[in-house]
Amino acid sequence: MLLAIDIGNTNIVFGIYDAGEWIKIWRIQTDPLKTADEYEVIFRTLFTSGKVCKNQITKVVLSSVVPSLNREFDDMLFNLINQRPHLVCPEIFDRLPITVLNPYEIGSDLVANSLAAYTRYKRTCMVIDFGTALTFTTISGDGAILGVAIAPGLRTAIHALSGNTAQLPDVQPVLPPSVLGTNTVHAIQAGVVMGYTGLVDRIISKTEEELQQALVVVATGGLTNLFAHELTRIQSIEANLTLEGLQLIGELL
Repeated sequence: MLLAIDIGNTNIVFGIYDAGEWIKIWRIQTDPLKTADEYEVIFRTLFTSGKVCKNQITKVVLSSVVPSLNREFDDMLFNLINQRPHLVCPEIFDRLPITVLNPYEIGSDLVANSLAAYTRYKRTCMVIDFGTALTFTTISGDGAILGVAIAPGLRTAIHALSGNTAQLPDVQPVLPPSVLGTNTVHAIQAGVVMGYTGLVDRIISKTEEELQQALVVVATGGLTNLFAHELTRIQSIEANLTLEGLQLIGELL
């Protein structure tokens, strides 16, 4: 069995892969202040409730964009299953069937997303990850990461708005009933959430214009379903795309 772990700025998503399928997938909140012991309690509890035999885990692949947690998870996994994780980092990128642009700058989650999308489509495609940051990663049909565009994620934008204004509240990132906000909550949701649909469409169209070809557009990330019926250019929503990329990386290590 493979344990794949994706440490993001907002959530930690991890799952157990065995015999060609995901047996269990969990999502917990990221807390950079938690210790290895505290995370071990969480993992041990979830494994027990999910009836996962930790002794059957033969490999761990870890992607992290929170460097302060790398050591904690290394210690936690050694204590829990007596294994060190394979960390997705530039040192392993040359073993992947994709070409990584700026290996010391690109996030390991974006590399995993790119590998999963390239493996599935073998065409020029874009992966849009709706997370703490909103990222657009474009991969060519021959597996080269062509470039990335990054914008603040929806929750990040809303938090910034409420945190830097005296009278605007923090609101949930959901679609309002109308673009004409009749109260403060709906006004923020109209501006940010509906506004982001235009941002996404524009990045897709400008990328296609520059490349002079159509893209296969894949969406992933925690807020993806919010846009499921608003963004007609998204052909596929893959909630577990990053984990699938980590599973593929695990096969190559």
